[in-house]
Amino acid sequence: MTSGVIADSIVNLCGAIGVAVAMMTFYRRDPKSPLTRRLLLALGVIATLFLDRGLAWWSGSWLLDRLSVIPASLIPLGALIVTEGILRRHAPRAVKIAALGGGILLGLGGTFGLQRLVMPYAIALALFQLVGFATCALLLATRDRASLMASENRSIGRMAVGALVVIPFILTDFRTLFPDIPVRLGALGALLTVTVMLIAGGGAETRRHGLAMMALRLISSGLLGLAAAFMAPDVDAAQMIRFIAVAIAGVLTIGLMTDALRALFESQEPGVLNSVAASPAQTREQLIAELARHPIFESARRFREDELGPYDPPLLRDFLSTRRVLRRSEAPWGLAPTDPAAERMVSLMTANSASHVIVLAHDPLDLIVLAVPVTAADPATETALALVRRLLALTPEAK
Repeated sequence: MTSGVIADSIVNLCGAIGVAVAMMTFYRRDPKSPLTRRLLLALGVIATLFLDRGLAWWSGSWLLDRLSVIPASLIPLGALIVTEGILRRHAPRAVKIAALGGGILLGLGGTFGLQRLVMPYAIALALFQLVGFATCALLLATRDRASLMASENRSIGRMAVGALVVIPFILTDFRTLFPDIPVRLGALGALLTVTVMLIAGGGAETRRHGLAMMALRLISSGLLGLAAAFMAPDVDAAQMIRFIAVAIAGVLTIGLMTDALRALFESQEPGVLNSVAASPAQTREQLIAELARHPIFESARRFREDELGPYDPPLLRDFLSTRRVLRRSEAPWGLAPTDPAAERMVSLMTANSASHVIVLAHDPLDLIVLAVPVTAADPATETALALVRRLLALTPEAK
C-alpha cells in the first residue's frame, strides 16, 4: 500500500466520521424539520461515499470500490433535494429528471461495468457532479428573495458561495483526470463545508468565535502536518501535502466530535439559567434559595443594608449607584486603590472570599456576595450572572 493510498483512506474515513457527527448535530438541533430530513439524506449519501471509499482503498477491495460510484452519482440529487428545502419550492422538472436519471444511469452503469471505460466514465461523472453543484448554486443565486426572511437570504448566500468553493476539492477525487494529485481532498472539502454550516447556525458573535476557532484549527493542524512530514525518510512536496491533509482532516473531525459532545453535555447539565426558568419560586428569597442549589451559587450570601453597617452603607450606596455586578479581578473599579468606597468593597469581598458582588437594589442596599469557582469563570458564566441579577431585581420581595 502506497503512502498516497493510505492518505486517501485516512482523509476519507475522517470525512465519513465528521459528516456523521454533523448529521447527529443537525438532528439534535431540530429533529422534526423537513429541511433537517432533506439535509440528513444528502449528508448520509456523502458519508456513505467516504466510508465506502476509505474502506475500499484501505482494504484493496474491488467490490467496495465499484459500489462507491452509487453514492458518488447520487450526490447531485442530494444537493438538489437540500436546495429545494432551503428555497421552499420545487426545482424545474427537467432539472429533477436530469439529477435522478443521471444518478441512476451513472451509478448502476459504473457498478455493472462502465468503469472499464475509465477515462470517459470519469469525465462523465465529474461533469455530472460539477453541473449538479453549479445548478444548485444558480438556483440559490436566482431565488425569490422577497419570499424568504433576511436571515434565510444571508444563509443561502453563504451556502451558494460554499457550493462553488467546494468544487476544486471535488475535482481532486478524480485521479484518472488528475493523476499527479498527491491526495484526494473531496472529504476534506466536505469537512470544511459542514463545519462552516454548523458555525453559520449561531448568532453573529458565535459565528465570529466559531470561524476564529476553525482558523486556529486549520493553521495549527497544517503546521503539525508539515512538521510531521519531516519524520518520513523521503520528504518531498507530495509527501508534505499528504501529511498536511491528513492532519487537517483529523483535527477537523476531532473538533466536530468535541463540539458535538460539549453541546450534548451542556444540554443535559442543569445550568443556572435553566434552574431559574424551571423554578416555582414566587419571591426573591425563594429564588435565591433555589439558586443556592447550583454550584455557582453554593457560596452565595445575601447582605441587606442593615447587615452592611461596618462597611458604611451610604458610601457603598453612592459607589454602587451605577453598577450592577462587581468583579474582584477588576478592583478598584476605576477608583484609586485608597478610595474609601473601593477599600470597603474589597474588605467586604475579602471577608467572604468572594469573586463577585451582585447588586439587587441600591436604596436600600441589597447585595449578593459569592465566589465563582475558577473552573466556572468564563464569559458564559458572566452573562448568566448578569441575567440572574436582572431576574432577581425584578422578582418581588415577600409581603
